[in-house]
Amino acid sequence: MHACQQMRKVMASHAVLSSGVNTWRSLACEKSELRLDLTLACGQSFRWRETADGHWTGVMGGRVWTLTQTEDTLWYHVYKSNDRGVMAGKGGVFINEKNKSQMKAALKKEEKEHDKEDKTILTDYFQLNVNLRDLYRKWGAADPHFKKIADIFTGVRMLRQDPTECLFSFICTSNNHISRIQGMVERLCEARGNLLCRLDQTSYYDFPSLSSLADSSVEACLRELGFGYRARFLQQSAKQILDNRGDKWLEGLRSVPYLEARDALRALPGVGTKVADCVCLMSLDKADAVPIDTHVWQIAKRDYKYAVANEPKSITEKLHKDIGDFFRSLWGPYAGWAQSVSFCADLKKFQKLKETPHLKREKEDSDCESVVTCKRPNIKTVKNGTAKNRKPKSACQKEEQVI
Repeated sequence: MHACQQMRKVMASHAVLSSGVNTWRSLACEKSELRLDLTLACGQSFRWRETADGHWTGVMGGRVWTLTQTEDTLWYHVYKSNDRGVMAGKGGVFINEKNKSQMKAALKKEEKEHDKEDKTILTDYFQLNVNLRDLYRKWGAADPHFKKIADIFTGVRMLRQDPTECLFSFICTSNNHISRIQGMVERLCEARGNLLCRLDQTSYYDFPSLSSLADSSVEACLRELGFGYRARFLQQSAKQILDNRGDKWLEGLRSVPYLEARDALRALPGVGTKVADCVCLMSLDKADAVPIDTHVWQIAKRDYKYAVANEPKSITEKLHKDIGDFFRSLWGPYAGWAQSVSFCADLKKFQKLKETPHLKREKEDSDCESVVTCKRPNIKTVKNGTAKNRKPKSACQKEEQVI
């Protein structure tokens, strides 16, 4: 009993790597292949929060995780719920010396099985089988603008989310912004999902099932929670899928061609072309899907001088297709991944990264020195290109920042 109480006490707080690695597991993964701070906060998923410096906690695969990373390692801690790893006490099992060693061996075996399963979930979620460094190299060779931002925004990787969670999260994005969407998705999970655990006064819930979202009471419930017109779309889409397609239909769209999957999604209430493209790209394995909104349109015009005759006031179906085709011809079969890097680099929250010196800035430094004579500061660099232990900016750096 005392051991159980101790376990609850430990599990009541968010894990931090500096407290000890005994409860953590790891995968070899360089920051050039994955940057958690960029990937988890750029608007792909709305379930992750930075709970300590460089530590991200969220729900994945029906479990609560905390992730962090060092230069070449991805660390993860999985919070075990009551149905994982708790064998003693089930059915009134009496533990004595005879069966103690057997139970210890069984627990060790179970732990290994869970660790293997966790690694599979993590690898699948971040699609770590895709060599991101090679893709960056190809995109940079084809696109001078991409090459300029690539050294700063390394490791922006496309997630492979659960299709149900992805679809119903993105139905919430209509006329919305990231922080507000995050709040709506959390309220949705709290109202209709199952409680997984509580950490430091924060409750974590699994994403609701289709049957839970299809219930006739959902619309009124979500309207009370501030979802507005989106409440009806969420309930009606869930009901339409269950009534006409079945609960395995969304996952089955992974095996059909991109345009077929997109058109099928667009038949759902509240799902336009942009939302359908987001779901295709972020959960249905359609790497060539390029979601287009006004933000991406502005990027195309500003950074790629994309222009059309008789420019429409809003994004039409033709414009959506034409811009998507433009980027697909530029970036190739993983165009959606490249677009996420470009989108991330344009988000206001990440603009300070552009002010930080990076490894491959020698040419810019030399150009600056040809205009202003200055002593270059001592900078300690790391593999992903960011700099630490910087001395105050020199006059050269200050001029470059203003420019």
